Amino acid sequence: MSARVVVVSGPTAAGKTDLALEIARRLDGELIGADSVQVYRGFDIGSAKPTQAELGGIAHHLIDVVDPDDAIDAARYATLADAAIADVASRGRVPIVVGGTGLWLRALLRGLVALPQPDPEVRGALEAEADRIGAPALHARLSGIDPAAAKAIHPNDRLRVVRALEVHVQTGEPIGELRARHALGAPRHDALVLIVDRPKDEMAARMDVRTRAMLERGLVAETRALLDRWGPDVRAMESVGYRQAAAFLAGTLEQSALAIEIARATKIYARRQRTWWGHDREATRILAPDGWLDRDENFARVSRFSRA
Repeated sequence: MSARVVVVSGPTAAGKTDLALEIARRLDGELIGADSVQVYRGFDIGSAKPTQAELGGIAHHLIDVVDPDDAIDAARYATLADAAIADVASRGRVPIVVGGTGLWLRALLRGLVALPQPDPEVRGALEAEADRIGAPALHARLSGIDPAAAKAIHPNDRLRVVRALEVHVQTGEPIGELRARHALGAPRHDALVLIVDRPKDEMAARMDVRTRAMLERGLVAETRALLDRWGPDVRAMESVGYRQAAAFLAGTLEQSALAIEIARATKIYARRQRTWWGHDREATRILAPDGWLDRDENFARVSRFSRA
């Protein structure tokens, strides 16, 4: 088992980075990102990447580490995060992993499920079927086969829907059950997991405010520059905010609908993030993160864990 790590996760716009920074300031820690868009150089505004002013001199590892056309998956992320955690701990500082990309955090904390290699014949047949009937129809089929996996996958996430069905064909078992058994194994890191959230109405208001702020800061101009340099096919361009801004620039989304669609997609994404952590009984859920660390019992708990 590696160094002890504090993990701060939860839905987008809940205040993960604020809490992680407060922990870092009080416990002499450094942040290690777990965000599948913030890793890319240039994807700044739409990913809510913290600025240098917001960081206030606190080191933040694993943001701006790869170009948008460079492939990075959960396994590669875990390798990079392992190295960052070891580096931070070796200098006597507290590693604080912060971000909302659930699969990456699973890879870091529990490792990845040993799944069979993709089968070109099976995948080709499923891809052809997706072309014919659409990803949502395949997702409906997955719901009948593997409700746990389907609940964690958006109906339009064609890649993950196809992979889940492919694994079922290959193994005869739902990928959700394979992952559940895997979760019972020994963890890769000793982690204190804090899940930041807020009441539903407050979260909706925060997402609306964040959307307006991103547009005012220049999300559309940033997206245009990224498209000009990297084209529309880089993976991060499919993320919330950039996908809608690209549609506006392509003329398929009206300007009047831009903020509405970004906010709507953000709320859908937040629901998926909540689902990801919904069955983790060991995680500590924080519904009112503002001032949470000011309470003596909470600070003492985090401090004792990180210094044990």
